[in-house]
Amino acid sequence: MSKNKTSNTPVKASRKRRWFRFLIEILLIVGIVVGIRAWQQKDLVSGVAPSFQSVMIDGKTVNLEDYTGKPLLLHFWASWCPFCEFEESSITDIQQDWSVLSVAYQSGDKDEVVKHMQEKGIESWPTIIDADSRLADLFGVKGVPTSYIIDGNGNIRFTEVGLTSGWGLRARMWWADKFKIKNAD
Repeated sequence: MSKNKTSNTPVKASRKRRWFRFLIEILLIVGIVVGIRAWQQKDLVSGVAPSFQSVMIDGKTVNLEDYTGKPLLLHFWASWCPFCEFEESSITDIQQDWSVLSVAYQSGDKDEVVKHMQEKGIESWPTIIDADSRLADLFGVKGVPTSYIIDGNGNIRFTEVGLTSGWGLRARMWWADKFKIKNAD
C-alpha cells in the first residue's frame, strides 16, 4: 500500500500543475478580452448622454428626452456589418420589453436602409439614418455594433462595442431601471 501512495504523489503533482496552467491560461484570455474591450470603448461618451434631435425613417422627429423615465437601448448598426446581423434577433426581442432606438450608421439613404431592414425582418425597429455619421460622432462611435444603455434620467450606464449577448443587454437594461443615478442639478 505504501507503494501506491508514493506512486500517486507524482500524478497528483502533475494534475495540480495542469490545473494551475489551465487557470493561468484562462486568466490570460480573460485579461486579453477585457483589455481589447476597454480599448474599443475608450473614445465612447460617458456620463450624461448628449442631447440630440433627429428624424427617424418614418419621418417622425425624435429627441433623447422622449425616452426619459425608462432605460433606452441606443443601438448603432450598419447594413454592411456582418457582426450586426448576429445581434438582430436579440435587439428585436429586447424591443418587446424595453425602449430601443437604432441608428443605421453609414448604411446609405432612406430607401437603401428601408430595403435592408425589410430583407432582414427588422423593419419594426425605430431607426435613425446616420449617413453622415453626425450622431455616431456625437457619441464617439468608431465601429459597429455599438450599444448604449441610457437610464431614465439620461445617464449612460453601459456601453458595448462588438458582439454582446441578448441576455447581457437585458440584464444591463434591468440594472439601469432598478438603480438609477440622480443627476446633479
